[in-house]
Amino acid sequence: MFGLFKSKSPIEKLEQKYEKLIKESHRLSTINRAESDAKYSEAQAIMDEIEKLKQ
Repeated sequence: MFGLFKSKSPIEKLEQKYEKLIKESHRLSTINRAESDAKYSEAQAIMDEIEKLKQ
């Protein structure tokens, strides 16, 4: 409750976006493999950004 107005760090925002893309990729994997691969590629790009920020 006390963290209600705490702003997220850029890394936390990217991690949240990464999780969303991975879930979407998994959902699409049974429907459309090409779209699933595209979402996974986006997620990997975000993970690379996260790794750069952590260094």
